[in-house]
Amino acid sequence: MYLIEELILKKRDGLSLDKAEIKFFVEGVTTDTVSDAQIAAFAMAVWFQGLDLSEQMALTLAMRDSGEVLQWSQLDGPVLDKHSTGGVGDLVSLILGPLVAACGAYVPMISGRGLAHTGGTLDKLESIPGFTTSLTVEKFQRLVQANGIAISGQTSALAPADRRFYAVRDVTATVASIPLIVASILSKKLAEGLDGLVMDVKLGSGAFMREADKAQQLAREISRVSCEAGLPCTALITDMNIPLAGSAGNALEVREAIDFLTGKDRHGRLNEVVAALGSELLVLGGLAGNLEQGRGMIARSLDSGHAVERFSSMVAGQGGPGDLVEHPDRYLQSAPFSRPVFPETAGVVTDIDTLGLGMIVVHLGGGRHDVGDSVDPRVGLSDICTTGQSLGLDTSIATVHAASEADWQQARASLLTAVRIEQREADIPPVVYQRIEGAQAL
Repeated sequence: MYLIEELILKKRDGLSLDKAEIKFFVEGVTTDTVSDAQIAAFAMAVWFQGLDLSEQMALTLAMRDSGEVLQWSQLDGPVLDKHSTGGVGDLVSLILGPLVAACGAYVPMISGRGLAHTGGTLDKLESIPGFTTSLTVEKFQRLVQANGIAISGQTSALAPADRRFYAVRDVTATVASIPLIVASILSKKLAEGLDGLVMDVKLGSGAFMREADKAQQLAREISRVSCEAGLPCTALITDMNIPLAGSAGNALEVREAIDFLTGKDRHGRLNEVVAALGSELLVLGGLAGNLEQGRGMIARSLDSGHAVERFSSMVAGQGGPGDLVEHPDRYLQSAPFSRPVFPETAGVVTDIDTLGLGMIVVHLGGGRHDVGDSVDPRVGLSDICTTGQSLGLDTSIATVHAASEADWQQARASLLTAVRIEQREADIPPVVYQRIEGAQAL
């Protein structure tokens, strides 16, 4: 038996906690015998003192074991998933999940909602009429087995300690602690019962991590802890100085995902990230012998239509319309004020304030300032220009989709400020900065 106060004191003073002590703390979080104030004090102590590898392992596994751990013995293929630190126009999950499922894997995605400038996969999917993201564990597993993929919110059965711990971190300025980020992400992914995980760590002006050293640290730590826990993991550090796709906003991103899967339009940077992450997953799952083979499988699944078939099956299985792909305009709501914004001077786009674009979507009503805020699925930006693109006075920067004329005018003013246009060539950042394998991070 331990005293929570003593554990907090040890960590505050920079001492290491053993496995039993951390397990006791997590059990207290789960059973409410540890107060919110004590959770906050522990999180702040970790913020300043950090956690070593053994402590990170103990915290991650204890939070995983605070609830149910999924078993997939009945499946005939690998169980794979990805996680992104989030950004603007990051609709990768909507494409990658069905795509990897079409290649022979099973993809049980536990996703979240958007907060501040980063969009949430659940919000995007809930812009589809009837689509439910609140699944019981039993239904979640049935849908994964039947369709190869299901995307659900975190249930109370999976890593419940993380749900409470994160809620306290969110209001105590400790969300950005890398050891706690690692434990939060991996506890849920390990609870999914995965055979392989790829981590997409965003870097840049529209990312959670805006400094290269912090992004590299998170990528190394999560790969290392995942590998130690028995879950093969590769992390890619990808760019978020430029919006990843041509749209930002819930229904707009679903439309773009459909266009991508059907081959109607495939944004170049989005295509590269999807191919890079997808090939990593196929190698981790043993479905491809190397990354080149994985990329070939990804391309064939897209071109054959198998990936969009998986997407349609997922949508129908979770309560959405079975003909969404064929008739997106019938189901996805449109904003009443949708017009392009044109530049005030011609030239080359040399810089984009991607965070600023994300906040435009939030101010339009498409994102959240607080966790409890509702979102308007109709609003956002589409046809977003990209760095290096030449714009004339009649070439739009983006199309603003707003609920009112006043909102459109405000978004227009912010958009003109967020995009820099100059008379010179632009420096275009790479799509993928770095690749870190779990074994290399040990």
